[in-house]
Amino acid sequence: MSKNLRPGTTAPRSGQYAIIGSRGGDTGKERTVTKGEPMPPTPQSGQSYKMADPTKNGSGRG
Repeated sequence: MSKNLRPGTTAPRSGQYAIIGSRGGDTGKERTVTKGEPMPPTPQSGQSYKMADPTKNGSGRG
């Protein structure tokens, strides 16, 4: 996924999303979001999200 997601957009996949700064740089912060849930607000205006680490389904643990 190369398209950045705005706060409030429905998450297409579960996983860790990196917060991308208003100029396109990585802020070093991430948020965990579940598929189908809205992306949370960002710390500053103009920021967005990009998939950093998708959740792996069917890990066999439990």
